[in-house]
Amino acid sequence: MSRARQPSRRTVLAVAVAAAVTGTAAPAAAAGPRPAADTDDPGRTQGRPIDYHAWTTYRDWRCGTAQGTRAVSGRRPGVVIGAPAGRTDYTDPHTGTTATWEYATWTSPVHRLTVPATEVVASWNADTPDGTWLQVELHGTYSDGTETPWYVMGRWAAGDQDIKRTSVDDQTDGKSTIWTDTFAVDDASTGLRLTSYRLRLTLYRRPGTRLTPTVWRLGAMGSDIPDRFTVPASTPGLAQELAVPRYSQEIHKGQYPEYDNGGEAWCSPTSSQMIIEYWGGRLTPEQLSWVDPSYADPQVCHAARFTYDHQYQGCGNWPFNAAYAATFGGLQGVVTRLASLTDLETLIAAGIPAITSQSFRKEELTGAGYGTSGHLMTVIGFTAEGDVIANDPASPNDEAVRRVYKRREWENIWLRTKRYNASGKVVSGTGGVCYLYFPAHPTPHQRKALAAVGVH
Repeated sequence: MSRARQPSRRTVLAVAVAAAVTGTAAPAAAAGPRPAADTDDPGRTQGRPIDYHAWTTYRDWRCGTAQGTRAVSGRRPGVVIGAPAGRTDYTDPHTGTTATWEYATWTSPVHRLTVPATEVVASWNADTPDGTWLQVELHGTYSDGTETPWYVMGRWAAGDQDIKRTSVDDQTDGKSTIWTDTFAVDDASTGLRLTSYRLRLTLYRRPGTRLTPTVWRLGAMGSDIPDRFTVPASTPGLAQELAVPRYSQEIHKGQYPEYDNGGEAWCSPTSSQMIIEYWGGRLTPEQLSWVDPSYADPQVCHAARFTYDHQYQGCGNWPFNAAYAATFGGLQGVVTRLASLTDLETLIAAGIPAITSQSFRKEELTGAGYGTSGHLMTVIGFTAEGDVIANDPASPNDEAVRRVYKRREWENIWLRTKRYNASGKVVSGTGGVCYLYFPAHPTPHQRKALAAVGVH
């Protein structure tokens, strides 16, 4: 059985919150969507319960608070280590190894959320040469005027030789908790929300070198998705299909069990690799040389290894997947939520596929042939009738990956925040979560489509 068909950490989160509050509340559940503040953001519509914000420009990097970092300009602006602020020891919890690192920090300005949030997910795009790594933290202010601690949202490196990339468990202040990659208000029914936040980057390198991580994008998605078992039906508006490569996770069953028990659980990295290759990202024979040559689609094994979260013990860490995609030259990756299938149609019309997260019982999605508490698949288009065309990695082979799912069924399992599992128990839904991978320099059409769904 794949992790996709076992309880996910987000299902566990929902059950924990439900037990503490009402027995039914999902973590993303809120009293209701709050009106968005007035804004000149063309991607922010009134009442949209999602706020994605990022720092990406030279001006952005100059506006932050730097301690040892410096902004770099050029075609892809970023932030790097300039003169280190100091040295520190880090003991890797997954190897027990202690090493000394030089570090520098960059702290963002305060971002006031247009939608006071019950959940926040950070994501980033960076290059970390061997001998370097980074940490992302979040500090926020609640609607009652109190503040969160600095929460670690991830310790990350593109490789796995210097540190083991990891989320950090057991972070809470009694009002909110970090669940792997997600900040969540513990009891949304009280009306408590996160109203603003700052993000802090800490860049690390081996002492005495000139190595540095380079971070091009740092952002977060805050949301306050209403409590819902169903969502309104949307009207079909597009018939188009993108030519996205097809890869099955199931053909990797039993391969490299050290990465989430092998390929049957690799829905997230398999989906990531499909879209990376759609945009032209390719791995070299040298990069794939560690994979058993008898295995088909070795790039999927590679994606699993290099998205693996050693604390979560899985490949489904959302920001780690987006960061992996951005290690391919010319790509960006973000984690956000979308509000409707219309948002997906807007992206597909601009040539941008999306990786979506959903959960459902077997009978809730005609033709899937399975049920899942959390599964990623790639939306590549829509039929003339408006049904969803998806590359579903939970397929027996690559040829079977392309599926057509009924529009009404699919939008409901993706956008709801509450559902009944096979035992009749109320558990969480993902509320429209998706990964978006797109060019570092989008075309005007692509830029407009991304802005329409709140991504800049």
